Amino acid sequence: MSGRRPAAWRRRSWTGWRFVGPFMAVFALVFLAPIAYSVYLSLFRTRLIGGTSFVGLDNYVKALSDEQFWSAFGRVALFLVVQVPIMLLLALLLALAIDSGRLYGSSFFRISVFLPYAVPAVVAALMWGFMYGTRFGLVGNINETFGITLPEPLAPDWILASIGNIVTWEFVGYNMLILYSALRVVNPSLYEAATIDGAGQVRIVWAIKLPALRGALLIATIFSIIGSFQLFNEPAILKSLAPNAITTFFTPNLYAYSLSFAGQQFDYSATVAIVMGVITMIIAYVVQLRGMRKGA
Repeated sequence: MSGRRPAAWRRRSWTGWRFVGPFMAVFALVFLAPIAYSVYLSLFRTRLIGGTSFVGLDNYVKALSDEQFWSAFGRVALFLVVQVPIMLLLALLLALAIDSGRLYGSSFFRISVFLPYAVPAVVAALMWGFMYGTRFGLVGNINETFGITLPEPLAPDWILASIGNIVTWEFVGYNMLILYSALRVVNPSLYEAATIDGAGQVRIVWAIKLPALRGALLIATIFSIIGSFQLFNEPAILKSLAPNAITTFFTPNLYAYSLSFAGQQFDYSATVAIVMGVITMIIAYVVQLRGMRKGA
């Protein structure tokens, strides 16, 4: 009897691995293997004279003292600090408006707000880039029609705000849906009890709905932080329309792309990508810890 138990345990163990095995194989192939290869590349340096040589952590030391990298990081950090709170506030207001039950045509409104998320980022950047044009786009047509001079959205002083507008337009509906889904699981009896006690809508939002949204807001914030540090599509597409405003090191991802495909510095490009990934992971983890402590 004792000899049968280990055999049965082994069969149950292998049964579990049969279920997770395909996922683990794909996960290792498309996630772990590229990271391992990037780490491997980051330990070498290729020169025109001398070929490829092992340099250890020299590329990381160079990245941490690279002014262009830190300039790109500061730019996306500013983008994060300004754009993410605005986007999440808009998403919160939209979710509360839909959940209130007082919005006429709420289903159509919800789909309309979410629809921009279905538009590919490349298409969205091209569309907004056309509208931003002062000679051929919407801004130019407004200036010509009303005889005014609006600020040029693709100018160096305005380009970050213009990209923020595009990203907000794309993702406010996605975040709204996350928050609205969290509101739908709140027990309606809480609202009824609050109404009986004489609480108004503002009090219900403050005392019931906002606490219920804490977890969803934390998730949306973490996703937005990661997305901000991964900013690439919008500046890469708009670069041809605003070459004086968007440099090759406008964002860390654009900098790594330029190093790899334009500068043929694959080793250093991998280093920049790894450093940025570690920084993003640390910041997202710190935000998660703070959010969990406040919710405790």
